Amino acid sequence: MNEQSTIYIVDDEEPVRRALVLLAKADGLQSKSFDSAATFLAELDKVGPGCLLLDVCMPDMTGLELQEELNKRASTLPVIVITGHGDIPVAVRAMQAGAVDFIEKPFDSEDLMERVHNCLDNAAKIDEKDQLKQEAGKLLTRLTRREFQIMELLVAGRRNKEIARELFISFRTVELHRAKIMEKLEAKSLSDVVRIAMLHTMG
Repeated sequence: MNEQSTIYIVDDEEPVRRALVLLAKADGLQSKSFDSAATFLAELDKVGPGCLLLDVCMPDMTGLELQEELNKRASTLPVIVITGHGDIPVAVRAMQAGAVDFIEKPFDSEDLMERVHNCLDNAAKIDEKDQLKQEAGKLLTRLTRREFQIMELLVAGRRNKEIARELFISFRTVELHRAKIMEKLEAKSLSDVVRIAMLHTMG
């Protein structure tokens, strides 16, 4: 890890920014916080190596809009997005736009810092991304056609009842398939399923 690496925090909620700064400090990491996407962009030319912790739900310019702007400016700063609990479609859009990971509020401090360290340690990110993509592909080959179909609907943000209606199967059948998907993908949560699916489809 580069000793000069900094965690850049962009979140409109002051208590969240303060908590993240304290977490970074306790972990021996440098951090700098911004209360909006606009204030971060205003100082983009001063941003060095590190990792961007980005809240997607902000007024004026959202996290997704900031991502879009960073892509236009060819920024190579890796992004971890912070989403609302269960807001899977937003997380999917963020990863499609290039985010390396996402975490849901309310987040677990240890889990968040582990993701931050992974992000900062990712010096050879292209090689690592290819490796992760291959691993995701291997896991997905374990799924049956029906399980893959249900997984795609889950990643699209559909609820179990909606999937049951769409595929003309029972709610219980969806639950059983979902449990099998989690087991085969070695996933602890739907967020893990989304990460695997997104890694597989990312270029």
